[in-house]
Amino acid sequence: MSAAELPGTAVPAPPPGMVVTGRYDEGPGYRVNRPEGASSWLLTWTTDGHGLLRQGEVETPAGPGDLVVLAPGVPHSYAVGPDARRWRFWWTHCQVRPHWMPWLGPHALGDGVYAARALGDGVYAARAPEGTRDRIEAAFQRVLADSRWTGTGAPPGPAPGDAPVAVAHGTAARELALCALEEAVLLATAGGHPTAPGRDAGDERVRRAQNLIAADPGAPHTVRSLAGRVALSPSRFAHLFTGRTGVPPMRALREARLRHAARLLESTDLTVERVAAASGFPSPFHFSRVFRERYGVPPGAYRSGERP
Repeated sequence: MSAAELPGTAVPAPPPGMVVTGRYDEGPGYRVNRPEGASSWLLTWTTDGHGLLRQGEVETPAGPGDLVVLAPGVPHSYAVGPDARRWRFWWTHCQVRPHWMPWLGPHALGDGVYAARALGDGVYAARAPEGTRDRIEAAFQRVLADSRWTGTGAPPGPAPGDAPVAVAHGTAARELALCALEEAVLLATAGGHPTAPGRDAGDERVRRAQNLIAADPGAPHTVRSLAGRVALSPSRFAHLFTGRTGVPPMRALREARLRHAARLLESTDLTVERVAAASGFPSPFHFSRVFRERYGVPPGAYRSGERP
């Protein structure tokens, strides 16, 4: 059964471009179903109990210490695991930073699903050393607290009684929250084992292509040029890249260019036309259209802080 075929009411995802974080403790019967997928990435970190996540044709359990990441644009659902009495987990919707992809890549399951966990006896074996798990828990606590920062004064610290969900408003809060989330992703992916050890050499070549895109998203990359840089035929490269990451190479490139454009709008005074060109979009009109589709507002409004 695919994620789109699961019963239940569809639950909308946050608008693109936002950083939204929550801490949930759910019992049997809890389920979220998104037949159209989400416009942002979803990261989940399980602290207790068991969950079950489906995206496309891929299904994966989530136990204590598991980081499961779902890429945007693919139908997905998640629920408390079968026969589980609870699922306590952190979650964040955001746009991932491009340099996270080499960390996540070895944990790819297909269809845009990444699961960082150790291999052990039983499905729910301990995933990471206890000290590492404590640091990841603390990092998610900071994501939640930093998302509440107004940009003035000292960022708030975690406090008992805080609401379980926070939305990062403003560039400063979003960037600070993403810094804390980056620590969680790095620790989880470094401490766990690759989901499928011993894959062929094509995996390394896909990672090299991802690094090429991340290093210069505005360059005139094509499937053929990227394939040539990693010594693969275009068809073989496209097949490996899509199978490894869950998205075709040109879609991954467009997402990287849009993230790069968003950073330029936030941190420079370049005109929209120059931001478009620097991000690899030769047509400002096309750039404005796809940017609005991704972030919910046109580039000029995004720069002014008018974001969903």
